[in-house]
Amino acid sequence: MRPPFRFSEDLITLQRAWQQTYVELAQAPAGAGTTVLRRRLIALSGTLCTHPSWAAPAAWRAGSVELRRAARTHTSAPEEGKAAA
Repeated sequence: MRPPFRFSEDLITLQRAWQQTYVELAQAPAGAGTTVLRRRLIALSGTLCTHPSWAAPAAWRAGSVELRRAARTHTSAPEEGKAAA
């Protein structure tokens, strides 16, 4: 079994913002101005992909699904040396 991923709170927050923006964009009525939402989604995508947590070459592929799951439940494993809140 693989060890659990540990995500920083800022990374979880970024992923939650991405997911919320995606939902808002998906629910926007046809013909509604979605430029702001599309631009925000692009900016958040760039920030997520270049986050320091993904410094290792395979880290993004290995952890992206786990990050989305953690953001949905808003849980993350405690960082070493820190107690869970």
